[in-house]
Amino acid sequence: MTLPSPAATLIPVVRNGATRQIATIPRDGKGPPVVWLGGFRSDMRATKAEAIDAWAARTGRAFLRFDYGGHGESEGDFAAFTISDWLADAEAAIARFAPERPILVGSSMGGWVALLAARRVRPAGLVLIAPATDFTEALIWERLPEEIRARITREGVWRRDSAYSPEPTPVTRALIEDGRRHLLLGGPIDPGCPVHILQGMADPDVPWAHAMRLVEALPERGVVLTLIKEGDHRLSDPASLARLIAAVEGIA
Repeated sequence: MTLPSPAATLIPVVRNGATRQIATIPRDGKGPPVVWLGGFRSDMRATKAEAIDAWAARTGRAFLRFDYGGHGESEGDFAAFTISDWLADAEAAIARFAPERPILVGSSMGGWVALLAARRVRPAGLVLIAPATDFTEALIWERLPEEIRARITREGVWRRDSAYSPEPTPVTRALIEDGRRHLLLGGPIDPGCPVHILQGMADPDVPWAHAMRLVEALPERGVVLTLIKEGDHRLSDPASLARLIAAVEGIA
């Protein structure tokens, strides 16, 4: 029997003197709490988040998921937000519902946000799925032809066709410029906890070589990388979901 999807709870996030509301779904249970950090233009009711929620319900685990500003059920226009905003959302949700050292589970962009948040929230562990560390620069800007870069610089936005949505994705100058404030891959990265990375080798969006750059930047001990040769970016098939739950259980 499929359980009814719980309603979201709105919480305020204050940034740059303005207050907005983001949607959260906290699940009570034993800890340390597991926190889901979704991907770029994804939402907290996506397949992987639902799978972890079902696991949390079965095991009595504390679990938190939320939507960044401009995503899912949270307030705001997606194109108006940047990495700094989404990091602030993550830190606000964690402070409200998961103050005990959490286990951060970050998918794609959420992997980058998890690594950034780890500097302040001191997680007990990280599980990263196709982590898109520094993606605004390494996976978008550096891949764009000069004419598209010029358009973003001149017009402030370029709308890129998406394989995951019928609507194009706005890539803004503000997103690119703000992303440069948060780049991590130029030096060592030590989140101070165990890390398990799940990466598909058939991922067209976050190539597995990009995940290897992150592995090389992480400490020599406490890091596990699982490569799925046939795995795509979503890693939402039953076998991949089983690997995800096993990784979360292993860190937890």
